[in-house]
Amino acid sequence: MDKLPDETKVGVVSLTVGDLQRSLRFYQDVLGFTLRDQHNGVAHLGTAAEELLILNELPGARAVRGHSGLYHFAILLPSRRDLALILRQLADTNTRLQGASDHLVSEALYLADPDGNGIEIYRDRPRSEWPYANGQVQMATERLDISDLLSQISNDDPDWTTLPEGTFIGHIHLHVANIPQSEQFYRDVLGLDLMVRYGPSASFLAAGGYHHHLGINTWAGPGAPPTPEDAAGLRWFSFDLPTEAALQAAVKRLQEAGGETEQVDDGVFVRDPSQNKILLRVTAPTT
Repeated sequence: MDKLPDETKVGVVSLTVGDLQRSLRFYQDVLGFTLRDQHNGVAHLGTAAEELLILNELPGARAVRGHSGLYHFAILLPSRRDLALILRQLADTNTRLQGASDHLVSEALYLADPDGNGIEIYRDRPRSEWPYANGQVQMATERLDISDLLSQISNDDPDWTTLPEGTFIGHIHLHVANIPQSEQFYRDVLGLDLMVRYGPSASFLAAGGYHHHLGINTWAGPGAPPTPEDAAGLRWFSFDLPTEAALQAAVKRLQEAGGETEQVDDGVFVRDPSQNKILLRVTAPTT
């Protein structure tokens, strides 16, 4: 079976929001995103060097549950100190956390934007510290040691203002309608590796031995229908591939499996079996 190259990564996440100015205040003032461009109800954000997030305004877009679509997108910070600094920032801005976990391979904070779009902010432990059993990476959900994390910084450290350079979208986690069907699409057709299963309701897949670039779950309910067009949530996300040959090989596999593809200026759009939309595009590997 052909696989996606090891250099494959998640690139950009595109969301629908109900009030663009409200969302910009949150993403800029609280999380420290840089506004890179804004026009016609669309805002492009990221770091000074990297686009990470596109916000598309649909006035009055409603939050919905029980559908396939976004569970969360995950902002990967360069260091543990950065995670401590943003934790202090979230406390200083009275931003509600939905969770804080130690996953053995990473440490993570969970929250939502004003439209209820789920967000994870995390840092990876070095790969040399990741636990394995029978050749498979081990992940868990344990209590995050908040005190130890905050010990990485002092009162003399500067306030959080912007996302540090070297911040990326580390992974994306989706609600899907059916795990075996989605696994088959992402593993056997698109070409990710299955890294680990959490029982019958969640699986994690990746390229290049990463713990996961993609999570899929049926926690919104088996058979969950796609997110309605008038709702807030995920529009699409990108998988960034290192070469045009890798892109064309992936498109060929998708077409041979009966999948529909849509050529656009930036790459090729495809949909998974739950109608989650993915942009396959070519970008230079991150060094």
